[in-house]
Amino acid sequence: MEARYFSNRIIMNINKNRNKEDSKYLSYILRHSPQTIELNIDEHGWADIEELIQKTKRYKNRHLTFEMIQEIVKMDDKKRYILSDDGKRIRACQGHSINVDLQLTEKAPPLILYHGTAKRFLDSIMKEGLKPQNRQYVHLSMTEETALSVGRRHGQPVVLKIMAYNMYEAGYKFYLSENNVWLTAFVPVNYLH
Repeated sequence: MEARYFSNRIIMNINKNRNKEDSKYLSYILRHSPQTIELNIDEHGWADIEELIQKTKRYKNRHLTFEMIQEIVKMDDKKRYILSDDGKRIRACQGHSINVDLQLTEKAPPLILYHGTAKRFLDSIMKEGLKPQNRQYVHLSMTEETALSVGRRHGQPVVLKIMAYNMYEAGYKFYLSENNVWLTAFVPVNYLH
C-alpha cells in the first residue's frame, strides 16, 4: 500500500512537471514565436490545435495530444490560454510580442491598478514611465499581491501603484484580457507611485 502511494505521488509530480514544461512551450509558441514550428496564427492570435500538434511533433519532436492541451488550458493557474467555442483552436489571452489583434474592448479601469517589477528597473521606469518592452501592452494587476508575485519572477520585487482611472479620464485606453489582466499601451511617470 505504501509503495503504491509513493509511486502514485511520483507519477503525479512527473505529470505536473510535464504539464508545466508543455505550458511554457505553448506560451512561447503562441505568444512569441509561432514561426519556430511554422505554425499559422491568424490575425486574432488563434492557432489550429491539430496543426499545433503535428508541427510540434515534426519540428520539435515533442509529443502533444488534444487531451494534453485541454488539460493545460484547464489547469493553468494564470488562465493564459483559451479554446475557441468549437474547441478546435487555441490562443494566448495576452502577453504577445507578435502583432495580434485580440479584439479587446476598451473598458474603464478601477481607480488603482498595480504593476510588479524588479527593483533594478525602478530608476528607468521612474524616468521614462512603464513601457510594454517587447510585448504589445503593459500588464497591470488588480491586487498588490498579484503584482508582488509578478515582481518576484524578475528579482527583488517592487510594486508600483498606477492611478489608472485618472489615466483613463485623461484619454488613455485600458483593456481587460480574458484572464483578467489589465492592459494599456503606456503608463506615464506622473501616474506612477
